[in-house]
Amino acid sequence: MPIKMLFTPNGPIAVSGDLSELKLTDSTGQPIDVSGEKKIFLCRCGGSTTKPFCDGTHDEIGFRAAEAAVRAADS
Repeated sequence: MPIKMLFTPNGPIAVSGDLSELKLTDSTGQPIDVSGEKKIFLCRCGGSTTKPFCDGTHDEIGFRAAEAAVRAADS
């Protein structure tokens, strides 16, 4: 099954699929093993104490995501 990523409204990135194929590393390049998981939730608010995983802090801090990219104005 392919890996799928869903950017949840004002919340984490839900990642599902064959996670044994996902190569996830921390900020130092060390691998993070998620092969036994069926779905993981990655933080995108920056406030999680379990980075890169979501711990629900986005609800506590009132995180509001920019759900669509802002297009640069043509010069």
